[in-house]
Amino acid sequence: MKYVARIEVTLKPGHIDPEGETTRNALLELNYPVKSVRVSKVYRIIFETESIERAKALVEEMCRRLLANPVKDDYEYSVEETEP
Repeated sequence: MKYVARIEVTLKPGHIDPEGETTRNALLELNYPVKSVRVSKVYRIIFETESIERAKALVEEMCRRLLANPVKDDYEYSVEETEP
């Protein structure tokens, strides 16, 4: 079966987000009343495996092994079956 995973990786609270700060400052200069900006990475991965349980296990493994650094990142994901 074919699955699509959407994975969002964000910095844990307390970690400095230089890209978010730069964006916040630019928005303030454009007169937007912005309090804070946090930047996230979103991955959309399409893959095949035998079941939704296996698909979720693979996505969890991808996050732990490559997509997120457990020291500084949090992540959440969703997995859905998709058209062949």
